[in-house]
Amino acid sequence: MEVEIVKEFPHSRIADVRPRKRARSRWDADPLTDAKAQIGILCGQEVNIKSIKSSETTSNDTRPSQYAKDFVRQLSPPWRGDDKDGHYKFELGENLTSRYKIHSKMGEGAFGQVLECWDHERNEMVAIKIVRSNRKYRKDAMIEIEILQLLGKHDANTSRCVQVRNWFDYRNHICIVFEKLGPSLYDFLRKNSFRSFPIDLVLMHDMRLIHTDLKPENILLVSPEYIKVPDSNVSSNKGSHFKMLPKSSAIKVIDFGSTTYDFIDNNYVVSTRHYRAPEVILGLGWSYPCDIWSIGCILVELCSGKMLFQTHENLEHLAMMERVLEPLPSNMLRLADRDAEKYIRRGHLNWPESATSRESFKAVLKLPRLQVFPKIKKKKSKLG
Repeated sequence: MEVEIVKEFPHSRIADVRPRKRARSRWDADPLTDAKAQIGILCGQEVNIKSIKSSETTSNDTRPSQYAKDFVRQLSPPWRGDDKDGHYKFELGENLTSRYKIHSKMGEGAFGQVLECWDHERNEMVAIKIVRSNRKYRKDAMIEIEILQLLGKHDANTSRCVQVRNWFDYRNHICIVFEKLGPSLYDFLRKNSFRSFPIDLVLMHDMRLIHTDLKPENILLVSPEYIKVPDSNVSSNKGSHFKMLPKSSAIKVIDFGSTTYDFIDNNYVVSTRHYRAPEVILGLGWSYPCDIWSIGCILVELCSGKMLFQTHENLEHLAMMERVLEPLPSNMLRLADRDAEKYIRRGHLNWPESATSRESFKAVLKLPRLQVFPKIKKKKSKLG
């Protein structure tokens, strides 16, 4: 069997160039009048600007040398402000404080951006999550930091949760420094033309924490390396005869901005739509099972290569659940909150009578029941 080992996926190197405006802060004080604070305040280090000046100036010239100006300018990029959504603007190759140099952009989401940066102090690549300068997202980021630090204290390298290296507040952006990992399960599936592959999942419920937003995008492979193996399921007219498999199945969970404790009143809507549990949609309150439901959706997606519930509407989503599994328990329907009562009639889901369109009805009807998903059935038979 021919096997090709590939080191890692190429990163997209697209910088955000949208215009931004915001008032100057201490980070943008004149680098020649406040250089020491500018350089050392957050990075836990100090640079002796006086020694730079003395080596580059004459006894009659008390002004900082051009070398000193260039040195400080390199440590502190020019102020560009934020856009209307509060995203940080950067350029590849410049510094994020004196410690981190921006290497590439790894991703972007509602929270902000993730940059691949070189850590001058540890001599390694890291991933830095730069949160939008928005009050809500800053608050969520501080909650995430608290959760990450708690996980770090209880972690014996078996929790499979991403490790936080450091955090700081830079130009009104909370920046969280993480170990650099490989691609997410979603990215791997996409680059693999949505061919299936096996994976293990382990969570942190023994610490009474509920993640609430488990999805392929929030589960990363530890290593970016993968192998290419022959794919016997692809005919000659359907593209490549090879598929990719992770060289290592080790994973880590990321994004704890929505994580909460099980003893907190949990009645609000959580989880990304396609991985959302029925109790969340019905307004019944939720706990650990909402994470388990998300894991089930992820496993089916990995084993089949297709998202299980491709929908954006509550009633259609519930109908898909019944189609794939079985009718929703009557006690769940009976206890549904006021907002979800419209989906129920005479103790049953009001489907297909309340379907919003013929296309919606067809989308539900075409789904197979879980036990007859080809990949699931094949794997089950092997286990006996």
